[in-house]
Amino acid sequence: MDGIKQFVSNNMRKFGMIIALVGITILFQILTGGILLTPLNITNIIMQNSYIIILAIGMMLVIITGEIDLSVGSVAAFIGAVAGVLLVTYDLPVYLAILLCLVIGAIIGAWQGFWVAYVNIPAFIVTLGGMLIFRGLTLVVLGGQTLAPFPESFRSLSSSFLPDLFGGGEIDVFTVLIGLVVSILFILNELNLRRTDKKYNFNTTAFPIFIVKIVLFLGLINLFTYVLAQYAGIPYVLIILLVLIVGYTFIMNKTVTGRHIYAVGGNTNAAQLSGVKTKKMKFWVFVNMGALSALAGIVFAGRLNAATPQAGNLFELDAIAAAVIGGASMAGGVGTVIGAVIGALVMGVLNNGMSIMGIGIDWQQAIKGLVLLGAVAFDVLSKNK
Repeated sequence: MDGIKQFVSNNMRKFGMIIALVGITILFQILTGGILLTPLNITNIIMQNSYIIILAIGMMLVIITGEIDLSVGSVAAFIGAVAGVLLVTYDLPVYLAILLCLVIGAIIGAWQGFWVAYVNIPAFIVTLGGMLIFRGLTLVVLGGQTLAPFPESFRSLSSSFLPDLFGGGEIDVFTVLIGLVVSILFILNELNLRRTDKKYNFNTTAFPIFIVKIVLFLGLINLFTYVLAQYAGIPYVLIILLVLIVGYTFIMNKTVTGRHIYAVGGNTNAAQLSGVKTKKMKFWVFVNMGALSALAGIVFAGRLNAATPQAGNLFELDAIAAAVIGGASMAGGVGTVIGAVIGALVMGVLNNGMSIMGIGIDWQQAIKGLVLLGAVAFDVLSKNK
């Protein structure tokens, strides 16, 4: 029992997020008459919220350093407009247009990171200016018009699925096999981590709790892939999300760069005295945010199959809300990539469930605001305890 209490105590914030996600999902599953968790709707939730998850990952890193970026929605809209001009107007090859868009996004991030990190202008002011600048440039690039349609190969990035290599049918067998492979890799990774912790005499969870954790995650992984297999399989955009989640989790947990980012947000002066290049870290976090904003803009434009002046509206608020709900502290130094993803899923399930129920956009905004306030209150109360 002591082991269970310690495990729960050490992971209270994480459990709170997961419990909230599960509770909201069950609630809307009941209120929507079982529609929420149908294979089609689960696939829609993933694809509809893919760009928010991408932004939330980048925003989490920005908030961990103690900064904020209000421009991500406008940057995503601007990159979508640029993609529209390159692909629809000038008919550039898709791979070249995507590469140029990502580079432009990184340059935008570098521009904003320079003012924040090296000129010491508050990020709120810099990115507020960026929000206005790039929203205006979006209108200039598009001339106030919508550009469409995009080439099929560009749309497939956010709207198509991995083909079933086993001939198709009611169940996508290839997707089920991918779930089994991921399960094996997960088991091997967890065993390796536990072996390493024991080797260096780190505290480890009790073996029964470890087994329960393994069984629960295996059940979730295979249930998730089985549900996807019942519709059309794994979307290409889900592969992009998994690569980002695994990659950024590794960087933040296992690399010097990740530890330096946490150190900058935890105490900038102490980090600087310890040899951390704090200005450089903040600069590159904004470069990263710019590149991820560009990727989100590409995914959104591909899903919409159009570049529109209204794209990216309120994306920054959804990204910030996802990061905060996912455990980020606005004071900096606290947060995880997985938490950002869970926060984005909470927002996504809320949006999807309320839309199915026919709740108006006015009440949707009010309810999301209350959820955000509740998440911050929970964070403050748990820290006070």
